[in-house]
Amino acid sequence: MKPTRPKILVVDDTPANLVAMRRLLARAEADVFEATSGNEALALCLDHRFALVLLDVNMPEMDGFEVAELISENDHLSETPIIFVTAAYADDINRIKGYSAGAVDYIAKPINDVILQSKVKIFLELYRARALLQDALDELSTRNRQLTDEVAERARMEQLVRHQATHDALTGLPNRLLFRERLEGTIAEGNSGGTTFALAYIDIDGFKAVNDGHGHAAGDELLKAIALRIDARTRGTDTVARLGGDEFAVLLHDTGDTTGALARCQALCDAIAEPYTLTVGDVRLPARIGASIGVTLFHPGEAYDEIVAIADGAMYEAKRSGKNRCVMA
Repeated sequence: MKPTRPKILVVDDTPANLVAMRRLLARAEADVFEATSGNEALALCLDHRFALVLLDVNMPEMDGFEVAELISENDHLSETPIIFVTAAYADDINRIKGYSAGAVDYIAKPINDVILQSKVKIFLELYRARALLQDALDELSTRNRQLTDEVAERARMEQLVRHQATHDALTGLPNRLLFRERLEGTIAEGNSGGTTFALAYIDIDGFKAVNDGHGHAAGDELLKAIALRIDARTRGTDTVARLGGDEFAVLLHDTGDTTGALARCQALCDAIAEPYTLTVGDVRLPARIGASIGVTLFHPGEAYDEIVAIADGAMYEAKRSGKNRCVMA
């Protein structure tokens, strides 16, 4: 990006000196501003960013040293280069005083055109170089923020895709893919002596009648309600999954005995069997269903397919023996 045209501030309380300086700076390729007092100069410095300030030392009310000190003490103006323009104070003591006040150079009066043009040129080139560098840094910062945002968005999209690939779109529960991943991980822990757990397979009794009798929208609402009930009656460490259709599975952690496993599954069975009121559009529909649940305890050495087949077989036994009940395998 092309840097803005540099600005020079000339501060002198003598109008004739301002006219002379204006003529000398006509070829400087900069916008020249003028101030006839220290207060006016400070006000202009607050409103503009100057590449260079040419400051007369000997002024009434506020001399150049005071103006330079106030400019250098301001955080926003401290880097503004100041050249003192003076016919006096040329001795070393006053030069040191000027440098201490914030000046970077001196130009003696009467002004030598060649010396003035040379020094002004150097500071204008420095200003342009710094402006280009700042533009490059700003562009780099902008690009860095864009890259950060792009990386965050990509991570968010990857997480979303991962979630969609591993979760049921209707209920938000883990799907069969994620359930298998978690069950296999838990089996590995169990085989190393790290955990005890039970696996429950759930099939909904009476779901087909609701789905066929009231439509798929009612069936979807019922599945979501069932998922909420199962999830609400399990622990945070458990995994509740929808395997497809009206089949669910629950990985019951820290459950190592038959009595405890059956008690937890019976609580699920009772919760699922409570009456439902489904809202489909503007219509409220009552529904009653049950659940056939097959449950098995994990035994070290069992593989994924083996424990799943045992739980699934127990679930079908629950259906054959009257439905709406739990069967332990």
